[in-house]
Amino acid sequence: MITRARNIRIAAFDVDGVLSDGGLHYAEQGDVMKTFDVRDGMGMRLLRDAGITLAIITSRKAGSVRERAADLGIEHVEQGVGDKLTALQALLARLGLKGCDAAFLGDDLVDLPVFGICGLAVTVADAPAALKRRAHYVTRARGGHGAAREFCELLLHNRDALAPAIRGFMPGSR
Repeated sequence: MITRARNIRIAAFDVDGVLSDGGLHYAEQGDVMKTFDVRDGMGMRLLRDAGITLAIITSRKAGSVRERAADLGIEHVEQGVGDKLTALQALLARLGLKGCDAAFLGDDLVDLPVFGICGLAVTVADAPAALKRRAHYVTRARGGHGAAREFCELLLHNRDALAPAIRGFMPGSR
């Protein structure tokens, strides 16, 4: 068990290499398309239902990210962010939270500054070694292939909220 996961009040996610596999597909009109894992989305919904605030903080800008966030009911979406640390600190200040209240799932060197203030810093299996060394937890799954779901279940499990969430889907529970 990762005890530092117990008190997390906000879970923030990078996009490319975390919620997507990092591939960028350019349409003829210049739009960037990304593929998101539906099971990651379910994990994020379970976190939200457990009372954890969700946020997306990403360096790139894409309409598909805005659409995915809307689909999942994520209100806090910061795109085109050059300095993720400053963006997270501003979000925490707006919400009256501290760094120790935050968990962040990132996948590359640009996420290192954020790792320094988070109560729980998590990276994906295919992240660079420098990030893995500074993470509190490294997922078994790769980015875009279940890493976000694993992160969500880690948080839920350590809050004793995973089993009740699963029971909610059992026949006769509704």
